[in-house]
Order: sequence, then structure tokens, then C-alpha cells
Amino acid sequence: MDSTKSSDEGSPQHPGPGDARASAPAPTRFLTGRKVLITGAAAGIGRACAEGFAAAGAEVYVVDRAAEAAKEVATAVGGIAVVADLSEADAVDALPDDADIVVNNAGLQHVAPVHEFPPERFALIQRVMVEAPFRILRRTLPHMYAQKWGRVVNISSVHGLRASAYKSAYVAAKHALEGLSKVVALEGAAHGVTSNCVNPGYVRTALVEEQVADQARAHGIPAAEVLDRVFLDRTAIKRLIEPEEVAEAALWLCSARSGYITGGSIPVDGGWTAR
Repeated sequence: MDSTKSSDEGSPQHPGPGDARASAPAPTRFLTGRKVLITGAAAGIGRACAEGFAAAGAEVYVVDRAAEAAKEVATAVGGIAVVADLSEADAVDALPDDADIVVNNAGLQHVAPVHEFPPERFALIQRVMVEAPFRILRRTLPHMYAQKWGRVVNISSVHGLRASAYKSAYVAAKHALEGLSKVVALEGAAHGVTSNCVNPGYVRTALVEEQVADQARAHGIPAAEVLDRVFLDRTAIKRLIEPEEVAEAALWLCSARSGYITGGSIPVDGGWTAR
């Protein structure tokens, strides 16, 4: 902690910059009348986006392959559950095509060195994290173009900007998503459509917490030590990101104040990419 910080900075009344309590005010309903399609919306970042966009007035398509979880989230936010396996092209091509906003969030991970990486697992990750966003945008962009307004938010990662060993499929997919996002930004500009990436570091999700626990067991060290030495080693702000913080960035990219921002990548990483 910076010893020059004033005594009340970081307190409940004056939350500091690295404090999850330092959240933006509750959003106004600036998206009333808009429809948003969010993939991987049943948990983690996707669920936080569903809740945030619904609070801003949008009608939410909660897209996930976990049927019961998708229905639960849809009920909670007053949205519509759409059960789909994004690894299946036919399922992707049957998704709603009238979304004003698309949040491409769904993803999966597999960790292995390149020479041991299962090709079928590599291909699956590309289908879900690259081909599915492409197919979704191919279907929804005509609607956005017709009304001269649309927003595309791709939940990328710090691994869309950097690389880590043993994550070849994930890193390749996120870099591809960054490229797709930029192409859509260039093509969509004349039609009132912006396209950007949000690039979080390690987010407090069930997947990350499971990875922390697995590594703690494998190395025989406390989970807190794994978090500090492995997950947070490269970050300046030493904590996991809350899913709601990523959702706030996605929401901001759909606000009137961000209309000139397109083709960008917005790190929400606690300084991970500053090194």
C-alpha cells in the first residue's frame, strides 16, 4: 500500500482505486428499448453483464448451454433464456438476430504444452471463442446496420494482448477475437456500430477459484500463496477482479459517452499489461 495515501482513502466512505467497493453509481436506464445478447451468461462475467445490462433497461438474451442456470438468470433479470451449445454451428445460427448489442463472453480453457495439446480440444476452443462470435455477428450486424446503431463488446482477456505458456488455444482464440473486433469496428463505423474488447485479468469466478484450489493441492501450499505467487504476481493491484467490474466496462462501452471509441481494447487488469 502507498504510504503517501491520505488516511481516509480506501475507507468505506472513500474507497481507494484498488478496492472493489469503489464501484460506479448504479446505472440509469439508458438502454431502455434495447436488446442485448450475452453468451456464457449463466455465471461469472456473463451473469454480471446480464444483471448490469438489465439494470440499465435492456432486454437480455441469456445465452448458455447450462439450461437450468440460464433460466434462473433470465428469471432474475427479466430476460429470455436461450439454451445453446456454441460449439455447434446450427445452434449458433439459430440464435436471435435482432440484438442491438452483442456481448461475446463465452469461453473455456485447457492448459497443456503445445506438443501435448489435444488437437480436438484446440479446435473446440476455436469454435466456441472465435467461430461462434463470428457467426453471431454475421447474423446480428444487418439488424444493427439497418437501424444505424449497434454495440459489440467482446470479452477478451489480457491474453488477447499478451501470452502465457501452456495456453496456446486460449491465447490464439483471444488474439483472433481481437482481430475480429477490429475488423467489425472498421466495417461498422459507417453504420453507427462500434466494436471493442474488454480485457480482464484474473476474475473472481468459480473457474479461477477452482484453479487456485487445484494448484494449492498440487503444490502443497495455501490457496492464498497460490493466488499471490501465481495469479497475482504480475498485477499491480493485488486482488482478483470482481465480475461486476468487467460488466461496468462493457456497459460503459454501450453508453452515449463512448460513441467515438471503437476498435479498442480496454484492459481491466490491475496493471497486468503495464509490465
